[in-house]
Amino acid sequence: MEYQVPQFIEVEDKIFGPFTLKQFIYVAGGVGLCAMLLLYLPLIIGIILALPVGAFTAALAFYKINNKPFVEIMEAAFKYYVGDRLYLWKKEKVENNAPAAPTPVAEERAKLGLSSTKLKELAWSLDIKDKQERS
Repeated sequence: MEYQVPQFIEVEDKIFGPFTLKQFIYVAGGVGLCAMLLLYLPLIIGIILALPVGAFTAALAFYKINNKPFVEIMEAAFKYYVGDRLYLWKKEKVENNAPAAPTPVAEERAKLGLSSTKLKELAWSLDIKDKQERS
């Protein structure tokens, strides 16, 4: 028994003449909004407001950026501006000849007699013992 495998599943079907369903909805909504603006507002104000609405509607229906529909670009921009951001701080070296004031952690290490190399050796030995106990 042979089955026909769909070939072009990424291409949207043209439902309303040369328009896909999404394009038709965008165009119909934009034309309706422009008609309302022109009918219910004074002519000059209606034209001034209808031009950006028409341009936005045309962009939503037909414009693509890097083969992505304009609506996806708008969604990504909205999520970027509304969403949280992660800021990473990279400490810059300060070139200063004056000795730095000791921090409380450094003072505590000095009291215990631990240098950075001793701390590294202690951490290494604890890691090794921990891994051996898990095995």
